[in-house]
Amino acid sequence: MSDSIDNYITVAEYAKLHGRLPDSVKQKINRGTLPAKNIGGRWLVKKDEPYTDERVKSGKYKDWRKEK
Repeated sequence: MSDSIDNYITVAEYAKLHGRLPDSVKQKINRGTLPAKNIGGRWLVKKDEPYTDERVKSGKYKDWRKEK
């Protein structure tokens, strides 16, 4: 697959596509958990890049302080 500029969208477009705030997307880019390119002072993200959520939601760490 080609890595042309046509495969990228702005942070605002990506955020709207995934139902997130642009600031949340920028935070993920700054942390390095969302790959993006800075072209001409604007961050661009691949259109088909999934928005992943790395939080633990299984309850695995619930009451972990009480286990000591």
